[in-house]
Amino acid sequence: QVQLVESGGGLVQPGGSLRLSCAASGSIFRLNTMGWYRQAPGKERELVAGITRGGSTNYADSVKGRFTISRDNAKNTVYLQMNSLKPEDTAVYYCNVNIAAINHWGKGTLVTVSS
Repeated sequence: QVQLVESGGGLVQPGGSLRLSCAASGSIFRLNTMGWYRQAPGKERELVAGITRGGSTNYADSVKGRFTISRDNAKNTVYLQMNSLKPEDTAVYYCNVNIAAINHWGKGTLVTVSS
């Protein structure tokens, strides 16, 4: 089995920053793409950012220039640095990792951007 433990969510004021972390453990042979998705109330889950094992990244247009995804392959951990947060970034953020063509999901961490 694969376990994904997310941390770093919380309440932040508009314009503030948060850093999310997701550590993978368990039956890990080779982590391929790692990423973050989010789901706001009443909306579908959407990709926020992804990063390949080699470090190539992609971002949703809505977060480009504000969010940065990174990973530490030695620690099997992916990070999401979120700056200049906006109220519309409020959502549950889910970690996603691909192992042997199978996607695994974390339980999610809530990010609330509000004054």
